[in-house]
Amino acid sequence: MKLFRILIIVPIVLFANISLAQSAFDKMTNEKMNKVLLREAEKVEGQAGNWRVLYKERPLIIITDENFNRMRIISPVEETSKIDEAQYKILLESNFDKALDAKYAIYEEVLWSTFTHPLGELTVEQFKDAMKQVVTLSKTFGTTYTSTDFVFGSASNQAPGDDQGN
Repeated sequence: MKLFRILIIVPIVLFANISLAQSAFDKMTNEKMNKVLLREAEKVEGQAGNWRVLYKERPLIIITDENFNRMRIISPVEETSKIDEAQYKILLESNFDKALDAKYAIYEEVLWSTFTHPLGELTVEQFKDAMKQVVTLSKTFGTTYTSTDFVFGSASNQAPGDDQGN
């Protein structure tokens, strides 16, 4: 019985320690983020923790704070003065099921596509996917209002204003 306990407990302890070591090694930092941006973006300006980039022909602002373990990607979409009341409802509905990790937000009379996440827990692949989602959400404003091809839990995958099947 004692041998059985050792065979069960030792791998669990070893695996837990390996997982912790890997997560510390894989922790996202401004340095890693900068390397990704230099590889992926068409243009990179700014400094670690505050970049302005051109990615897939869209302007992105990427802000991080390593001390508070936060990061944010934002992209301007439209001036709020050009958005009508019906579109506001669509934006909120989109944030529920069509905009997955990226969301619409309003700040200083501008509609933004945004993504926020704990910095250290973000992987390189999640970061690249987040940039894609922010860009896609910006580009699909006024049409499908989606951040990916996947729509989570939606009763309808049709574009707003399309009354087929209702």
